[in-house]
Amino acid sequence: MASREDLERITSALSAARDVVAGIAPASLNVRTKTGGDPVSAADLAVDTLLRERLPGEGEGWLSEETADDGARLARRRVWVVDPLDGTKEFLAGIPEWAISVGLVEDGVATAGGVCNPALGMMVVGGIGHGVQVNGAQVPPLSGEKALRGARVLASRTETGRGEWARFAGASFDVVPTGSVAWKLALLAAGRADATWTLTPKHEWDVAAGVALVLAAGGAVFGLDGRSLPFNRPHPRLPGLVACAPGLEPELRALLGTPALP
Repeated sequence: MASREDLERITSALSAARDVVAGIAPASLNVRTKTGGDPVSAADLAVDTLLRERLPGEGEGWLSEETADDGARLARRRVWVVDPLDGTKEFLAGIPEWAISVGLVEDGVATAGGVCNPALGMMVVGGIGHGVQVNGAQVPPLSGEKALRGARVLASRTETGRGEWARFAGASFDVVPTGSVAWKLALLAAGRADATWTLTPKHEWDVAAGVALVLAAGGAVFGLDGRSLPFNRPHPRLPGLVACAPGLEPELRALLGTPALP
């Protein structure tokens, strides 16, 4: 289980990273396209460098979207899993739906995390056994009495743009297209939404922090295959995931066809 010191380390690192990004004008950045078509900017790399300097302690591993993975993390019990800027497209376009994402994985479980959205001035930090704080204030755990009817569901802006959420048109819940998956998970953990899911695979760095936050808030997280989500795997790519307030899990498993598996 993550310690209070771990949460303080996450908060401090996110605060420093927020200050770095605050001094960068997206329009001034040189941007290149990575294999697969995703953009990467000097802001991504600057935050990656700062977080790597501040977060890993002796004997701890590191996995980041912007750092070449040498596999050394696989021998570590504690691993920091980071996306320096989740939602770089939104960041560059001036859409305030991007975030700095820091997760701590222990023995394959996401136990603590922090997600900071500098554009909206919101930082969500939490850990299993510690609950969740928004800008330093403790928030209540997620409700176990929620129903899917009338629920606020955050959807991938990219997936909805491709028409992949068309099957949910006319559903009893409200679908709100939103950027960064880390940001969506943080909003859920903070009680600002009731559920979110992604219909396409994600890398561990996209979701480790957010998964830890949802679990810390008492929520449920599982893959589209119905299974729990293990982290720090040799190939850090996860199937689409579902995260929700605990009371919604049975309804969502039925809706999405995800059986309850170990």
